[in-house]
Order: sequence, then structure tokens, then C-alpha cells
Amino acid sequence: MADVRVISNSTVKTANHRASGGRIELNPWDLRALPLGYTQMGLLFSKPKEPMREKETGNTLIHHFKTSLSHTLDHFPLLAGRLATTQHEDDTVSFFVDCNNGGALFRHAAADGVTISDIIKPVYVPPIVHSFFSLNGLRGYEGITNPLLGIQITDLADGIFIGCTINHVVADGTSLWHFFNTWSEISKGSIQLSKPPVFQRWFPDGMDIPIRIPQSCVNFKQSNEDFIPPPVQDRVFHFSKETVAKLKAKANAEIGTDKISSLQALLSHIWRCVIRNRRVDPNQQTSYRLVVGARQRLQELPDNFFGNALMPVIVTMKAKELMEQGIGNPAWQMNRKIAAMTEESFKNMLRVLASKP
Repeated sequence: MADVRVISNSTVKTANHRASGGRIELNPWDLRALPLGYTQMGLLFSKPKEPMREKETGNTLIHHFKTSLSHTLDHFPLLAGRLATTQHEDDTVSFFVDCNNGGALFRHAAADGVTISDIIKPVYVPPIVHSFFSLNGLRGYEGITNPLLGIQITDLADGIFIGCTINHVVADGTSLWHFFNTWSEISKGSIQLSKPPVFQRWFPDGMDIPIRIPQSCVNFKQSNEDFIPPPVQDRVFHFSKETVAKLKAKANAEIGTDKISSLQALLSHIWRCVIRNRRVDPNQQTSYRLVVGARQRLQELPDNFFGNALMPVIVTMKAKELMEQGIGNPAWQMNRKIAAMTEESFKNMLRVLASKP
């Protein structure tokens, strides 16, 4: 399969430069993502069927993408900024987002001869798909010297791939879609946004701001250089609506409840499949990490909050329990863990993270 050819790299800044300026202090949710990789999401489209020559169509689209992105950044100035640090006299460091309008990376590329079918038909995700994204391999703390947002438009033989890469320190998955949907609205010509973003971070009462981290804890580069990713292949699994409904019904029937959700039943099924296929020792403890959102649990957070608002919870069971008790029990354990994540428990976990950064 052909390699991806970079046509151009450019920096897109806010259309209205008055939108830049200011700083956003980071809360414990954000700081947890400093050593994590950037988040990536991509959308694949068929090429527009416009009666234009291919070169004209491509140039028009790229100009439109860049212009609409610039206007979108007016509403998301932190995505055009950079991470910054403050060194304190007590040998600690604090992080914040400097909305300095340093700009987002915009890349136009081409995968000559690669078709949509080449991407979606193989059993395993073709390695070339990773080249449809910019800012690959970066971690959150590297947003100090790199853009916080990278957009790559890759021309395929019969389609267009829009790859979006965003620094996890400034946005979780919900916020990533918030940005992308807003860009879509502006791209279509909308003037009034359906969901204007709110960036102001929330901190529990009494928490010292900014949060200071011991200098000895922020040597991220050294700690991450020890990790070598395993040579695994990516594969996408599809579960039909009917299959998920059957899993949900089975899980609820095994426990005698109706509270287990479709997602909890599906995750339980996946957990059991992984443990069975790895032939894990029956007495070994296994864990499943879930991420629970805070937006519906904290009254202080508006629905259109843009940032990180999630906390991990861990469900632990022995391998033999997983195999012997069906999908209902693991799904029920997940359900109970999630239900226990109340407003007060979120606030307590934030206080703990701030006291032991």
C-alpha cells in the first residue's frame, strides 16, 4: 500500500485575534493526563460529487476547512494555545494553558491510490491509517512545545479522511466531539452555536490554585522512555443491535434485575473473552478499568463544559469467577461501581488527587 504524501503543513490561528490571551489553570482531572498520549479521532467520507475538476474541488475544500477551523478556534482559544509551566520556590511546578494563539497544526496529505475499500475491508486496520493523523506519538506534557490540536486532511483515491488529534490535558472524549460538532456547525455556515463551550475549570472549595506538583514527579520523558509498545495489530469488532440486546437481556436475567445497561453487558462479555483467550490462571486477579463521566454528577459543571470531567473506577474479579458466573455478575459489579460514583465521591477523589499530585 502506498505511503502518505504530505502536501503542506500550516498553522491555523483564531480568525479574530482578540479571542486569544489569558490563561486557564488546570485541575486534577487535567493534570492526570500529562503523561498520556494525545487523543485521536478520524472520520472517513466519500469524495463530494460536484461537477468540478478534481484539483479545483480539492483546493476549494482545503481552503474551506482552514477558514472554518480558524473561525471555530475563535470559540476554542485554548486549542490554539500551548501548555506552560510556572516554577515555584519550593521545588514544585504548576501547569496552565496559555491562550497565546500559537495556533493549531493543519496538514494536507494524500494517500495516492488508496481507496475507502482498502481501509474498511481488511480484517485488521491497515498500518497506513496511523499516518492519517498528525502529532503522532506525543504525550500531554509535550504540549508545551507542540500544538494542542492537529488536523490532517488526507485525500484518498475516492474519499477524504479527516484526522483530529487533541491533547488529552485540555479535553476528554466528550469535549473532543464538542469541538468537532461545533466545527461542523460553523463549516455549514451556522452563526449561532447550539452549544457554546465553557472553559472555566472547577475546583472544590478550599483547594489551593494553582496545583503544585513536586519537580521530582514531572520527569515524564525519562519514565516513558522505558515503555516499548508491543507489536500488536488493531482490529475493529462490530456488535449488531440485536446481539447487544441479547447480551443485555442475558446479563439482567442472570442477576434478576433490569438495571444493567447495554454497555455494561457488552463490556462484561469482552472482559470474559479476553481472559478466556489469554488462558489466565483461574486464581489470578483480573481488573477492568472503567471511565465514569462527571458532567451529569456535578451540579457545578455545565453541560457544555469543555475540558476533562471523568474519573476511572476499577472492577476486580478472579479469573475463575469471571468464567463460572456468566456475564451477569461482572456487569452487575460494573453497575454498582458506577452507581457509587456520586457527586460527593467525585469531589473527594479530586481533593485526594490535589493533595497527592
